Amino acid sequence: MVIWKKWQWRLWNFIIRIVAAAEGYPDPVLLLSNLRRFAQPSELTAPRELLRAGAVMQARGLINSQAIQHNMDWVWPYWVERQFDPADDSFLPRAFNLAHLNLTHRNWTAVGVPDSTELSIVDPRGLVTPFFDGWSIDAWVTTQEGFSLIPSRRKAVRQEFIIEGNPQVRTTSEDMELGAGLVSRVESYQGTDATICRIQVSAFSLTGGWVTVSLRPYNPEGISFVRNVSLLEGRRGWKVNGHSFVHFDSEADRTCFSSYWNGDVFAKLALPSEEQSVECGVGMATAAAIFKLEPGKPREVTVCVPLKMDPDITPATRSRSAIDKTWDENLNGLCQLDIPDPSFKFLYDAAIRSLILHSPLDVYPGPYTYKRFWFRDAAFILHTMLCVGMTDRAEKVISRFPSRQTVGGYYLSQEGEWDSNGEALWTMQRFCELTGRKPDPQWRVSAYRGAAWITAKRVGKKDSPYFGLLPIGFSAEHLGPNDYYYWDDFWGVAGLRAGAYLARQYGDKELVGELMKEAADFESCIQRSLATTDRQTGGSFMPASPHRRMDAGAIGSIAAGYPLQILGPNDERLVNTAEYLFKQCFFKGGFYQEISHSGVNPYLTLHIAQVFLRAGDPRYLDLMSAIASLASPTGQWPEAVHPRTGGGCMGDGQHIWAAAEWVQMMRNCFVWEEASEGKLILCSGIPDTWIPDGGPAISLGPAPTTFGTVTVHVEARDGKVRVRWSAAWRDGKGPPIEVRLPHAVRVPVRPGESSVEIPRGKR
Repeated sequence: MVIWKKWQWRLWNFIIRIVAAAEGYPDPVLLLSNLRRFAQPSELTAPRELLRAGAVMQARGLINSQAIQHNMDWVWPYWVERQFDPADDSFLPRAFNLAHLNLTHRNWTAVGVPDSTELSIVDPRGLVTPFFDGWSIDAWVTTQEGFSLIPSRRKAVRQEFIIEGNPQVRTTSEDMELGAGLVSRVESYQGTDATICRIQVSAFSLTGGWVTVSLRPYNPEGISFVRNVSLLEGRRGWKVNGHSFVHFDSEADRTCFSSYWNGDVFAKLALPSEEQSVECGVGMATAAAIFKLEPGKPREVTVCVPLKMDPDITPATRSRSAIDKTWDENLNGLCQLDIPDPSFKFLYDAAIRSLILHSPLDVYPGPYTYKRFWFRDAAFILHTMLCVGMTDRAEKVISRFPSRQTVGGYYLSQEGEWDSNGEALWTMQRFCELTGRKPDPQWRVSAYRGAAWITAKRVGKKDSPYFGLLPIGFSAEHLGPNDYYYWDDFWGVAGLRAGAYLARQYGDKELVGELMKEAADFESCIQRSLATTDRQTGGSFMPASPHRRMDAGAIGSIAAGYPLQILGPNDERLVNTAEYLFKQCFFKGGFYQEISHSGVNPYLTLHIAQVFLRAGDPRYLDLMSAIASLASPTGQWPEAVHPRTGGGCMGDGQHIWAAAEWVQMMRNCFVWEEASEGKLILCSGIPDTWIPDGGPAISLGPAPTTFGTVTVHVEARDGKVRVRWSAAWRDGKGPPIEVRLPHAVRVPVRPGESSVEIPRGKR
């Protein structure tokens, strides 16, 4: 059977090569062979999940190339209007680029209801995509003289994320020369039978005119097909693609429709129309509902889209207090931040809401491109959720870990990536430590199998630089071609230690010793491997793998310092690696990940900031400030930021891992748990600007820690800084505590104390 399969494979290779040669194509077998030579030989060239997602994105890009570039008279989303404009910094030449993708303004903000999987997104100019990967709704103003105010074509609008009560995205476009303005407010709320995406459009024109609500066959990624649209009774909405519904709160004064071959409906707004529907074989149908504006009088139109395909659902109205109550309940009791820096505080509060919104049952790293589960992202997101008190929400996700495990013990979210077992086990450990609870009995078998998988997965060959490491795998953090990545190995050590911790909690003492011995051996293998890299790196560093020189991929190796604390805060390799990255891989204040991301990465920059904070290096604050400046007006970050436009250039336009890292950074400025010293360190990241003499007290809490929950207050009076805290210690006594204000002497706290005073500036 094996021989027959080999002959089958060889036969297919032969046929493919003959067909390609006959048609004048390059030899695909030789091409793939050459590609593989850039990577180490591995079990898997690339995870099928990534290949599938990449294929879908590239297919969308091919459709975009056919739909957009020769229809520039259409009204397109903001990213197209910018990226296709030769006078704009966002412009990308398209000559040999077959797939036209959004690579310059991957930015959006989700609105939704806690514990609902339906998330709608709003782009930087107010374009609303109610359904996942669906069509969108836009709004424009046309004056009596025929001039138009189109948000996507404007270089500047004002966009805000209103976080009081039920979160809303508000986008304001104004043109003083036209004497016209447009404001959209987008939110979601729970209706009687479905989640409702509600868009409130307010418009005015000094000379009179029309406000248009338009159905668009695209979203912030590109084309999303609309094949048919029909008018609802009384011109009060549309039925889209036979199953989705859009409702207006009042009758439209006029409506019009258009198919692809007749151009964009935008060109037909002034023409009389009696059409009630449109069919478009291409899938580029557009529709418009037009509402008259009286001169100088604002008009409001409310558009509601039930996020459930059911014709009997109507958007029942709910009181504002009832809508806000859902969020009030979800925010109650969480860790609060009170500081005088309005930008930092807003980003914290916005990120908390993002964490709630993207954890309905699993955790998603984003509302659109990354609306799926990865153990890697989940580990960082769940850890932050636990650190701010989202215990029940995190527990729901962790309880599903065993169901994602293969028979062999592999925690699978993507094949060929070997960090996931360490991340799953470490998250279970942190859940127990931060909550003070025993591990769920149902985790026991799963955790032991997960730890055994790590042990069994390690490779041999004693005389090699990768002896005892995890095998070659696909890049975990876009570190490059398949290789032996230290990122995977450090997570493997953390996973074995976590397995030992869980075994101790379950009372399996013999297994505790076995796993700790295995973890120690694994760590010593990593250290031996790192020692072999000194010649190629020119010093004591941690490259991405034993085969690599120092480059941006080394960002993965600092996981040994943050978040895992396997290495001490002043470990030479850790410090040198962070210093290399800071000096060689930064652009405009942030870590520029030149491998794949090709942009400034917010969450990886904050990883380096955490290493600096832990080591007492004041540059952590510069990095925090740089990342704050890269946030969108709605307080969100894409996965990577375009170095020139400031827009998103990689991944999801609202990256929840980045949001989690911001929350974790703020928390650690007040409360840091140092495993190497077994103590709680307070206030090591509080900058002087937050505590002006005589100013109001700042605070953070209640913050769960391994030792219990603590709330910290800091204020300055008469040249002294007073730090006080209130806590619910699990053992009744509390841990060793040290107050480490920047630019001040370190103050050990005596048992039983709950406050200290430190002379300002004294070291």
